[in-house]
Amino acid sequence: MAGELVPPAEEFGREIRYAREARGWTQEMLASRLWVQQPYVSKVERGQQLASPQFAEQCDKAFGTPGVYARMRQRAADAGNPIWMIPYLQLERGAVSICDYSPALVPGILQTPEYAEAVYRAACPDDPAARIEQRVEDRMRRRELFEGPNPPSLWVVLHEAALWSGMGGPAVMRGQMRHLVTAAGHPLITVQVFPLGDTPARRAPFILLKQQNRTEVLYAESYVQGHVHDAPKEVAEARATYDRLRANALSLPDSLSRIRHVMEAYDHESHPQPGPRDLGQVQPQRGQRRNLRRMGPRVRIRRRDTRPGQQVP
Repeated sequence: MAGELVPPAEEFGREIRYAREARGWTQEMLASRLWVQQPYVSKVERGQQLASPQFAEQCDKAFGTPGVYARMRQRAADAGNPIWMIPYLQLERGAVSICDYSPALVPGILQTPEYAEAVYRAACPDDPAARIEQRVEDRMRRRELFEGPNPPSLWVVLHEAALWSGMGGPAVMRGQMRHLVTAAGHPLITVQVFPLGDTPARRAPFILLKQQNRTEVLYAESYVQGHVHDAPKEVAEARATYDRLRANALSLPDSLSRIRHVMEAYDHESHPQPGPRDLGQVQPQRGQRRNLRRMGPRVRIRRRDTRPGQQVP
């Protein structure tokens, strides 16, 4: 239909097909020049799959168009994100280091597809399944950041409350905890947990990004959208706050132990709750618990009757 918007991946694929046909090449001939398989070229040209950054770069070499298809591919990758998010994504791709504080959710770049889907379904319950699926794909594409020639270092301070959120259910959270442990093994990724019970220096999420020229910028989200700040005073205050958060978080080994503990809790319980702050704390035996109850005042607890299927809040 006239005036109908073409999906970014499909538009990119069309341009690749036009360039290939203008040179009289078949898909097999292009595939051999790009060191990929013909079915991959076919999927890209039909818009069934957005090409990888490496594919776009190789197209520029094959077609003699320095940077044209790489930039086109990047615009296609950014198109699924809100307009206000694109400046951050550009800064993220050009950063040499990223420091992220997340008090409620696992950072997007470390989310599993299942966890990201649960986040989007909770935030946008009226969105159609296709829209949520596209958003998840866009989020997963941010992992390409660590596949480039000069990947940044990533340091995440994650509040323990995010680990116990139950987002998507126990199975989703188990997978997310497992992914965090794996990610923490990457030489450029560090994950620290800020423990429950301690008061963080800041309750809202924010990100500090150091650029190639060594300048640092602050990214913070409001209820409506995100904003990039480069004023020296704001950036310095955010850096001091992040350093306090990092200093008061658990050590790296203890952080991994806490994540594994939470993962095991999701393995054994349908609705796990945070345990004692000291994971080595021994739980009192049944008789000891009975004696502890006897030491305190008697309190009569009124239990509300529930109907079948009704949950007590």
